[in-house]
Amino acid sequence: MNIRNKVAVVTGASSGIGFSTAGLLTKDGARVALVARSLNKLKELAKELKGSFVVKTDMSKEGEIRKMIKEVKEHFGRIDILVNNAGRGYDASIEKTDIKLFRDLSELDLIGPLVAMQEVIPVMKKQGGGVIVNISSGTALMTLPNMAGYSALKRAVVGLSLTAREELKKDKISVSVVYPFITNTDFEKNTLKSGEKFEYSGGVGNIPDADPPELIAEKIVEAIKTGKAEIFAHDWMKRRE
Repeated sequence: MNIRNKVAVVTGASSGIGFSTAGLLTKDGARVALVARSLNKLKELAKELKGSFVVKTDMSKEGEIRKMIKEVKEHFGRIDILVNNAGRGYDASIEKTDIKLFRDLSELDLIGPLVAMQEVIPVMKKQGGGVIVNISSGTALMTLPNMAGYSALKRAVVGLSLTAREELKKDKISVSVVYPFITNTDFEKNTLKSGEKFEYSGGVGNIPDADPPELIAEKIVEAIKTGKAEIFAHDWMKRRE
């Protein structure tokens, strides 16, 4: 897709990958809806992004998500791109995973993206096409102790994305999934913790320095422009045939 003059919704846009993506899309000529819970922060960031539109939304709340998509459509008249980026991590062993906490987290990391997709799909169908990019995680490609809950949700995002891609290709709606690796954002700071003390040794090799959020933003824009099914932060993350 040619991004110029397109309307994009970016969730989790108040910082990190979301804000970097919104900035890159704006630079490429898109008009961007900035979506997050932090209204004041979004308003400050919007000053840097010409033509952007702020919508305070808790992406774990179904009603707020549906209302947000309607507001964006009313404001811009169309929606061409949806970037489902909002999410939160959870570090816990299987034994100590808090069921209520995990259920609540699923509303943000899995159900939220699904609801947003359900709302934009009819809009995109009526327009004759569109692009949806869902952000998964490198953990969805690995088996890492004490990250099962988060990994499971991000694997489910992959399943939703690739299935939707098949369902919607006849409607000229491209659905892609992006896999970040460790990124230099506040993600770890905001990750939920079980209180357990973990000792990590081996299994994942030498972890490289954290990627800048701008790198993942570039990968997201690559997905939008090329329509590829899966985009990886690094080639070594790709599945082996």
